[in-house]
Amino acid sequence: MSDKDPLTEPVLVLNVNFEPLQVSSTKRVLGLLLAGKAELVLNGRGYIRTSQAEYEMPSIVRLSTLVRRPYPRIPLTKREVLRRDEYTCQYCGSKAKTLTIDHVLPRHAGGRTSWQNLVAACSACNRRKGGRTPEQAHMPLHRTPREPKADAMNRFGRYLPTCTEWEPFLSGW
Repeated sequence: MSDKDPLTEPVLVLNVNFEPLQVSSTKRVLGLLLAGKAELVLNGRGYIRTSQAEYEMPSIVRLSTLVRRPYPRIPLTKREVLRRDEYTCQYCGSKAKTLTIDHVLPRHAGGRTSWQNLVAACSACNRRKGGRTPEQAHMPLHRTPREPKADAMNRFGRYLPTCTEWEPFLSGW
């Protein structure tokens, strides 16, 4: 546990079928537990003591009723494009410190800002390609750009360094 307020620690919230739904604060989850809307799956952090009672500090909880939701999608941001491309230039394959985002089909030629048209590129390759397509610039892509799957590891994996007990619940989805 970190030196932060224990009520702000992240807690993994699972659906009835153990599908990871979201990450909430301990304070919010304690409200769900006390209202009977969730049950404790794993206490990996000790206890919270009040003047009247002692509560287990949850790390993972499971909701009591099924929450139906649309299939999640990864938001289209520069960080997510770089993560999808493993912080590697898609033209030369280098792992540069500073990467830019390149439109495969330039916007002036009708290229959209979409998962299928954005790639990570080092500054040198981005300048060299300019406003041309990869074919015109004779710069083939290492991988075809695709929208990443919104699996649990993509959505919640950034918490794993501090919340290692979540891994079995994230890896199956």
